[in-house]
Amino acid sequence: MNKPLRRIAIFCGLLILTLLLRDNWLQYVKADELRTDEHNRRVAIERYASPRGDIIVGGEPITGHATTKGDFKYKRTYKDGAMWAPVTGFVSQAFGANQLEAIEDGILTGNDDRLFFRNTLDMLTGKNKEGGNVVTTLNADAQKAAYQGLKKQGGKGSVVALEPSTGKILALASFPSYDPSVIAGDGNSDAEAWQKLQKKNNPDDPMLNRALREVYPPGSTFKVLTAAAALEEGLYESADEKTDTPLPWIMPGTTTPLKNDGDLPCEDATLREALRVSCNTVFGKIGSDLGNDTMLEYAKKFGFTEEQFVPVRSSASVFSDDMEPSQTALSSIGQFNTAATPLQMAMVTAAIANNGTLMKPYMVDELQAPSLDTIEKTDPEELSEPMSAENAQILQSMMETVVSEGTGGNAKIEGVTVGGKTGTAQHGVDNSENPYAWFISYAKGEDGSSPVAVAVIIEDDDAVRGDISGGGLAAPIAKSVMEAVVKAKQ
Repeated sequence: MNKPLRRIAIFCGLLILTLLLRDNWLQYVKADELRTDEHNRRVAIERYASPRGDIIVGGEPITGHATTKGDFKYKRTYKDGAMWAPVTGFVSQAFGANQLEAIEDGILTGNDDRLFFRNTLDMLTGKNKEGGNVVTTLNADAQKAAYQGLKKQGGKGSVVALEPSTGKILALASFPSYDPSVIAGDGNSDAEAWQKLQKKNNPDDPMLNRALREVYPPGSTFKVLTAAAALEEGLYESADEKTDTPLPWIMPGTTTPLKNDGDLPCEDATLREALRVSCNTVFGKIGSDLGNDTMLEYAKKFGFTEEQFVPVRSSASVFSDDMEPSQTALSSIGQFNTAATPLQMAMVTAAIANNGTLMKPYMVDELQAPSLDTIEKTDPEELSEPMSAENAQILQSMMETVVSEGTGGNAKIEGVTVGGKTGTAQHGVDNSENPYAWFISYAKGEDGSSPVAVAVIIEDDDAVRGDISGGGLAAPIAKSVMEAVVKAKQ
């Protein structure tokens, strides 16, 4: 072979070698990355080529599927979509997925590695691939009571209900809400619906999960946590011991008195009476006496400062460190920088109702294969023990007085022991923004156990005073949710 031909042969050989190297690089090294690339339309086509598994509540699916035209054969549908959106989230051919639909996507699409044997068997037998199911802990009647109660009020708000002994989420409602079905496809109507739901176009922000992602000043409902710290630290030993609280009480380091909401019997009031009428002076002084470090310690024991994963992420609730005594006093009555998600205040209430033990909240009971075999089961998990059983029972008796003789009367349920705490939290410069009406509560059975703890918040234009607004607006919703759970237990 002459020299020019030899050079051409070597050059062609190098080209072939380069092509082989490139081909092997794409097939073996980059294969997974290319297969899962969001711009690979074949991935999306395969994702929607078979019906998606369902999200289950009380043995019934709250999701479904419908056939479509074009490359994507199936799209997601929802039953009572707006009511369940804070639980399910959405899955869209155009806009992706969030919440349970995203977190458990592998099970729902059938692509989870734990379904490999099943998928292989189906492939060999020619059976179409199927998605598995996500079985939730939700109570359909409690969710309906929560959502309808919020809808009736007409403003923004949310409800969280927990089973104190396990941490199971029984209700998770947010209002205003949206129907995920309207954005499930990839057509023009879905794009228009998506734009209308965005906060920049809709100030009500219906896609915001207020139960998990919004933090609010908890106002007077935080006083139950301050009371728990006072009992645990031995500052007071019983509910009916008089506190050392002058009236007026001047906040340390200032010349400013901490005011109560009206002419209340707060001077040296007992813990029971102070909680019943919601004395700012009593609980502000307790927080100041215990100090920032101690109050922060107990806030953390109840779940503050940490994100929760249920498995959807919940924002961390806030109790600050390095505060002045006067700031600690304000924080101890749920003001200043203190802020909590509705889930967090439900957790505080559940821990008290569960005799001082806080269970980790969760809303996925089990994951199922298409055959309905259990792939994974959630076991209840203890998160912390913020207070002793003895002190929790003292605090329960105080909260029960709030309902039986105080401002929480709208939460009374005939034949059922109910404990609660009302509150309104002011916020904004000079309290210029809408106040928040709160109510936290639990129901107790004849055996002393509690099947449900609830937190309700309503962003209320008309709220005037914490115990009036919380008791009048939020307590009836909490009552209806508790009734739904109690009835199911009977």
